[in-house]
Amino acid sequence: MTEGFGKLVQFFFSGLMVFIGGMVGAQIAWLLLPLIPVDWFLAGKEWLPLWLPGRIVFTVLCVSLFAFVGLMFSPLVIRLLGLIGASIEMQLKNASWSELTAATAGIIIGLLIANLIAMPFSDLPLGSYVAVVLNVVLAYLGASILLKRQSEMQGVLTPIKGIRERLSMIKTQQQKGEDGRADDMGSWEIPKKILDTSVIIDGRILDVARTGFLEGIILIPQFVLHELQSVADSTDPSRRTRGRRGMDVVNELQRLADTRVEIADLTLRDLEAESVDSALVVLAERLSGQIMTTDYNLNKLAQIQGIPVLNVNDLANAMKPMLLPGETIIIDVIREGKEPQQGVGYLDDGTMFVVEDGEAYIGKRVEVVVTSMLQTSAGRMVFGRIRREVRAP
Repeated sequence: MTEGFGKLVQFFFSGLMVFIGGMVGAQIAWLLLPLIPVDWFLAGKEWLPLWLPGRIVFTVLCVSLFAFVGLMFSPLVIRLLGLIGASIEMQLKNASWSELTAATAGIIIGLLIANLIAMPFSDLPLGSYVAVVLNVVLAYLGASILLKRQSEMQGVLTPIKGIRERLSMIKTQQQKGEDGRADDMGSWEIPKKILDTSVIIDGRILDVARTGFLEGIILIPQFVLHELQSVADSTDPSRRTRGRRGMDVVNELQRLADTRVEIADLTLRDLEAESVDSALVVLAERLSGQIMTTDYNLNKLAQIQGIPVLNVNDLANAMKPMLLPGETIIIDVIREGKEPQQGVGYLDDGTMFVVEDGEAYIGKRVEVVVTSMLQTSAGRMVFGRIRREVRAP
C-alpha cells in the first residue's frame, strides 16, 4: 500500500513538473518570437508543410524542451520536498501552540502584503513569477518576524484584553445594580492558584479542594505536567510511584464539580526560563497569581521576587492543635535523637516530639511536659522532658 502510494505521488509530481516546464517553455517562446528575424521563418517554408507555420514549430520545440527538463528535474524536486517535509515535521514536534499560532499569523500577513505588492506586476510577461517569489519571500519573513516577536505581541494584545475585561466588569456591575445587589466585592478578582510539581505529588491539595476552601481557578502549566510525566516514567520505583500518584491527583482535581482546573499550554521557551521554578515565578508575575507548593526553595525564590506563595505545609501546621509550654502529653518514644540522651516520638498528627533524656525510654510510653516548640515551613518540632513513665494497664 505504501509503495503504491509512493509511486502515485512520484507520478503526480513528475506530471506536474512536465506541465510547469511546458508552461515555462511557452512563456519563453512568446518572449523570443518578436526578437527572431522574419527571414528565419521564411527560410523554413521550403521544408515545412503549408499548414504548419514556423512560429508554431518554434513554440512546440520550446515547450517540449522545457517539459523534458522538468521531467529530468522531477526526482530532485521530489527528494527536496521530502527533506523539507521531514524538517518541518521535526520542527513541529518541538513547537508549542503559541509558536504555531504566531507563525500562521505571520504567513497570512506576509501573503496579503505580497499579493498587494504583486498587483502592479500582473500585466507584465513575468508578472506571475514575480508574484510567486514575493509570496514565498514575504510569507517566510512574516513567519520569522512574528516568531521572534511573539512575546511582544502578547503585550500589544494585553490592552485589548484589559478593555474587554473592564467592559465585562462594568456590565456585571450594572446588572447587579439593577437587581439591588451592587457590591464592591463583586469587582474583585480571585487570583489564580498555580500548582507546582511538589504540591501535586504531595496530594493534600486534593483534600483542600474537596472541602471547598480553595477558591478561584487552579492553573497547571504544561511544563509542570511534563515534569510530572518524567517522574512517572522514571526507572526508580519510588519516583515512578510518586509521579503516577501526581497524575491521579490531577485527574481527581479535574473531576471535582466545584473546582475549575485549567491546563496552560506553556513551555519553558515561551516564558524564557531555564528551570521549572523560574518559569513558575515568571508565570505568576504575568498573571498576578499565587504559587501553591511544598518546595522550600521555590517558596524562598518566589518570596524574593515578591510573588505570593501558598505553602501547603504552612496550612497543615496551622491546622495542628496548639501545644503550650507546661502542658503534658503522653507519647511513645520510638528511637534515639540526634543529640546524646535524646529520644524521639511522634504525635497523632505526625509532629516530631524530641524528649530530653529519653534515650533510656525507647520502646516505652511516657508522660512528658512541653518545654518549647520550633515552627518552620518544613514542619513543626516540639521539645519536652520526661515527667514519668506510663505503665500499660
